[in-house]
Amino acid sequence: MRKIRKATVALMATAMAMPAMAQDASTQVDADPSIADIVVTGLKASLQNSAQIKKNTMEIVDSITADDIGKLPDPNVAETLTRVPGVQAYRFGGEAASPVGNGSGLTIRGLTGQTGSRVDGRAYFTAGSREFNVEGASPGMVAGLDVYKNPSADHIEGAIGGLVNIRTRKPFDFKDMAASAAVGGRYNDLGKKLTPEYFGMLSKRWDLGDGGELGVLVAGSYSQSFNRGDNTPSVGGTQFRRAIRADSAEYAANIGTGLNLNPALAGRSDVTYLADVNPTTIAAADRQNLLSAVGVQNNIAQEDYRRTRKGFNAAIQWAPNPDLQFTVEGNFNDYLYHQSYRFLNGVDSRYAQGLTTQAFSIDEMLANRNANGGSNDLLSGQRITGGTFLNSTFTSIGGDEHRRFKTYVIAGNVKWQATDQLEAKFDFSYVKADQYQDNRSVTLASAPGLSWNTTRTLGTPQRVSIAGPDLGAATSWVFNNYANGTNQVWDDSGIAAALDLKYSVDSDFLKSVRAGGRYATQKDRYNNYSFAGKNLTTNGLALAADRSNAIPVSSMADLVETSPTNFMNGEAGYRGGFLVFSPGALLGDNVKNRFPLAGIQAEDSLTENLINRRYFSEKTYAGYALADFGFLDDRIKGNAGVRVVRTDTFVQARIIQPGTTTIIPNASSSSYTDVLPSFNLTGYVTPDTLVRFGYSKGITRPELASLNPTLVLDVNSGNGSLGNPALRPQKADSFDLSFEHYFSPINYVSAGLFYKKIDGFFAGISSCQTVAGAPTPISNINCSGNQYFLTRTENAEKGTAKGIELAGQTFFDYDFVPDFLHRFGVVGSFTYVETKNPLTLNGQRVTTMQPLTSKYSYSVAGLYENNAISARVVYTWRSKAVLFGVAANPIDGRYIRSFGLLDASLNFKLPHNFSVSLTASNLTNQAADRFVGEPGLATGIERQHFINGRNFGATLRYSFGS
Repeated sequence: MRKIRKATVALMATAMAMPAMAQDASTQVDADPSIADIVVTGLKASLQNSAQIKKNTMEIVDSITADDIGKLPDPNVAETLTRVPGVQAYRFGGEAASPVGNGSGLTIRGLTGQTGSRVDGRAYFTAGSREFNVEGASPGMVAGLDVYKNPSADHIEGAIGGLVNIRTRKPFDFKDMAASAAVGGRYNDLGKKLTPEYFGMLSKRWDLGDGGELGVLVAGSYSQSFNRGDNTPSVGGTQFRRAIRADSAEYAANIGTGLNLNPALAGRSDVTYLADVNPTTIAAADRQNLLSAVGVQNNIAQEDYRRTRKGFNAAIQWAPNPDLQFTVEGNFNDYLYHQSYRFLNGVDSRYAQGLTTQAFSIDEMLANRNANGGSNDLLSGQRITGGTFLNSTFTSIGGDEHRRFKTYVIAGNVKWQATDQLEAKFDFSYVKADQYQDNRSVTLASAPGLSWNTTRTLGTPQRVSIAGPDLGAATSWVFNNYANGTNQVWDDSGIAAALDLKYSVDSDFLKSVRAGGRYATQKDRYNNYSFAGKNLTTNGLALAADRSNAIPVSSMADLVETSPTNFMNGEAGYRGGFLVFSPGALLGDNVKNRFPLAGIQAEDSLTENLINRRYFSEKTYAGYALADFGFLDDRIKGNAGVRVVRTDTFVQARIIQPGTTTIIPNASSSSYTDVLPSFNLTGYVTPDTLVRFGYSKGITRPELASLNPTLVLDVNSGNGSLGNPALRPQKADSFDLSFEHYFSPINYVSAGLFYKKIDGFFAGISSCQTVAGAPTPISNINCSGNQYFLTRTENAEKGTAKGIELAGQTFFDYDFVPDFLHRFGVVGSFTYVETKNPLTLNGQRVTTMQPLTSKYSYSVAGLYENNAISARVVYTWRSKAVLFGVAANPIDGRYIRSFGLLDASLNFKLPHNFSVSLTASNLTNQAADRFVGEPGLATGIERQHFINGRNFGATLRYSFGS
């Protein structure tokens, strides 16, 4: 920090020592421009607007502006944000999205889940969360995006990573009348589906005379996307094995006793039995020959992702005179995430024919972080790389998940220029947010007496071949059970009222004083109706081992379907075609009606799991004061302020009263006050060369579910969470130092350093635990038996996030460049970020990195634009990253390998205000493949390979007005 302060002083001194370069105050751009006055037409204009926002805003900010009305550069808002330096987004299901289908998956400057969501400066949230699910935003409704990385005291608190502000359009953005309409479609080459996109906007502005104006705007959008995800999930963990050859004396000695080995295989030199083993019982000298089966047994997973986004926006603006303006607006966002899935899950036998291995060391550090201290001893020296697993078994799961997010916002504000010096703004908003998730599935079991020989060859991806009865035949399967393992509802609401005042001062130093206050609430109600274990048998009891109570699939063949036969485009060997319960047949009460003995309730009268009910209520009271100043003929400008906020939180969950089976409420309250200073300083070395320094103190409050004193289980996945009402806010002191030089209104380069000193990092600590009375998980790839993979969020020790951001953009329209190159340009950014998040795992203090954060990332775009055509090709790359967070045992963890994505767009201007846009996403057909371990303890063993295919789009657009 001392080095940053010294650098700041030196750079500011340089600025003050250059009076010959001082700009005239009248030529300086306003440090707080009205973003809404920017009108966008074309690629160059959008880049110019973004550059001027960056240049003229006193804080550290990066912006992206739509190329045209209803036209962001990408079909997904989160994908567009990855073009901003310091911002990374996870890719899931063919789009930028969270890997769990909720939240944006965004990280800003290495901090996951620390992003504040704003729409036109107002706080905005998705039901069940503090953050708005940017993944679900309708791109057509977005005029621009601003990312504030070190916000000043007048911004709403709540995110130490940064703020993402989504700008929507208002009628006063346009001079008179403006309209736009678009129709298009998108196509996924793996799923081979075409989906529609529509957008329309109409705005009109009237002159009422005597300086009065009236404006009305309405806009709506509808889009669907279809992506397919073929993947191969497998199991982590050490999975130590000891090889016993079938022709050995030890094998013969364990026939009918001990391990009770199969006598039919005795004497075969090509067959090996893989016995469980505890390496600590084996002499250290003999552990080199022990095996690990980590990553060997993978499953076949084929998933379809349908995303439907609906958006509506209406705004009325009335200015009775130039000094007074009223705005009333309403926003509606409806996002449906619909996933249907088809899983083929195998259980490999312990008898392997043609077993292959290779040297691979698992030591105590990789296995358990050397929890017992002392030397880092070897536990096993080989890993299994292939073989044919004889007489293995399979189950088939067909499932359907609907997750719908609805958010309504009604807002209004009044802006009043009370005097030449005093400005006032009052703003009010009401947010209503709902979320509903329904995830139901049916499991098929193999028919009596059937088994398969499964051949596996490890690689990226692993190759699998299956020999035995036809997996696509109805005679190979019987019905097993039904579950709706994730059926839950969130009901949220909130209000906010804010008053902002600005008093301009005629002074050589002090320019203005700003002050304001804000009152806000958020309420969240959560109800859970999940269930599992509904047996689809002749007597309603669990499926018998001999299948004596089984219902053959062939007796209800209309309920099943065949999975796609181009699984992973053949790259995994096995091409699919297994039989699975049809996801479409799961809807409504179809399963209930077809299996009357299963005891399934009607979907509109499910019994609530009262133990999971919870309620959250929070009120915040904030006030701020901020002074804008400038000196040395405004060659140095800045602001300094402080925000004080009080937070009152009440949470209530349900627990079982000790010693009884009675469910009772369990409530907890907390109150705390935070003082959050901020300081921003900009030195103008020349009118186009800027040096900035910024400091602010910020907080991130705990997520709603993390606070509730309850236990939530997902029977489908085997995952669960434990609430922690004692969580305190995460706090950060943030420092920024940056340099910017503008060659023209469009062209610039910038470089920045940032450092965040963080107290109370949120850290999800995960472990496998047995939950008394809970049903056995349906699909559990993290733990064994009936255990759940439980995560509890805790405040970790103090940590840091620091890094470097480089950015620039230019069209080659310089005098010394040949004319034909003037139409070409390039935009690029690079980020280096290092996070240190100390945790105590297995009794060891471990410095970890934040989840979903890559140490290195960059984006580079090639551009072209003339009067008729514009084109953009963008390559985005990121290095490896921890997936959800480090595991107590590194070999249980998962990391994402480095990968890059190539996107492109081509736009044609046509006569009469028409245009055509062509887009292509993920031309490299890359995905966030998951591997065993974590960065720093990476194994190179793939745990889950993904293929999502490429997406192509075409849109016809009509626009007029500006």
